[in-house]
Amino acid sequence: MGPVSNGWYDSRQIPSVLKKAVGWKGNTYEYKEYLEKYSCGRIDIYGLDPEEYWGGKHEYSLAPMRTEDWEELSEWLYDLESEELLSYEELIGNFEKKNGKIRWAPE
Repeated sequence: MGPVSNGWYDSRQIPSVLKKAVGWKGNTYEYKEYLEKYSCGRIDIYGLDPEEYWGGKHEYSLAPMRTEDWEELSEWLYDLESEELLSYEELIGNFEKKNGKIRWAPE
């Protein structure tokens, strides 16, 4: 999942190039292609005590980061298992120790 509008990219001055394409019935149009892609969303956590956590689930929100980092974090989290609920800081810290710093989006 990524930021929802070109305005988000433009307000942060994410580099882009103007491109031309041919659409339906041969009509041409111009569009911006951003040279850096960003994604954001949440970390879903399953298998918790349902008496303490609704449905045995919890989540942490994630701010926008470079899409490549988002994909790497997603793969790392997919295989992660823990006997206890790790904090957001522990999850991100453990990931960055193994894979390098996350490239967060400019504010």
